[in-house]
Amino acid sequence: MQVSTKFTIAIHIPAAASYFGKDYKITSDFLAGSIGCNPVIVRNLMKQLKKAGLISVRRGPGGVEVTRPLDQITFWDVYDAVETSKDQLFNFHDSHPNPRCLVGWNIYKALDGKPQDIKKQFEQDLRRHNLAEVVGDLKTAIGQE
Repeated sequence: MQVSTKFTIAIHIPAAASYFGKDYKITSDFLAGSIGCNPVIVRNLMKQLKKAGLISVRRGPGGVEVTRPLDQITFWDVYDAVETSKDQLFNFHDSHPNPRCLVGWNIYKALDGKPQDIKKQFEQDLRRHNLAEVVGDLKTAIGQE
């Protein structure tokens, strides 16, 4: 599957900005500390999320803010903003199947259409979930600690 860790990190960024934004200045360093990764990775993803209109980034005292209500930001919005390999969710293997093998000769025909159907379902599922769910689940999990 072609979904990278960028997607979950990009979900983490607005979720943390929403959760902590009232009490802290949300910077790439702050987010990197929460995520456990290099601030450069966070800054690169923040650029993509900003370009997609999902967050705003103000230098100085501003920091990161989510630009619209969390229930209006779907997983698809985030995925679409940060994933560069979304056109082909599945790739056929680069080797050339053996034409003398019954499976090798027919595998492409047997798979015909199935990966595209799965990709469509995946995209629909991404559109069903939003960041409000994530932040709600975070608040529940944090309350249980």
